Amino acid sequence: MKETDIFLGFWISQIRLVNDRIFEKLLLSNDLEISRGQWNIIFVLWGEDHLTISEISERTLLAKNTVSIIVNDMVKKGIVQRNINPENRREAIVSLTEHVRSLRGKYERISKQMTEILCQDLSEDDQKILADYLQRILRTLVRYEQEHQ
Repeated sequence: MKETDIFLGFWISQIRLVNDRIFEKLLLSNDLEISRGQWNIIFVLWGEDHLTISEISERTLLAKNTVSIIVNDMVKKGIVQRNINPENRREAIVSLTEHVRSLRGKYERISKQMTEILCQDLSEDDQKILADYLQRILRTLVRYEQEHQ
């Protein structure tokens, strides 16, 4: 096996690029005009709404300034609302709007469709193994990043 055959970072990067293009086309074909970054924030807020920029940053692994920029755009589009944190007036709390909450089923169908596209050539066992490997790789990368800041 040649070294280039196992250059995982390249393949992960390529997968991400194609995945994002397909996912954004699926969103647009369903009249949902959001970016991948916005999707990541929506997904996190569905898990736990009313989070600070720092909390969203931690959960999405996006830089705080990137989250702030994306959230500003999302506020303008009516996707999220930002309110002052009553416990710390220097912080803002970001929450989904009722309109976006009402679209959750639509987003979930698109997400399921994307998963079906990604996994169409994988058995159920292969999918579980792949998910385990990807989670382990992510944990390793996050740990490495934290140790080398």
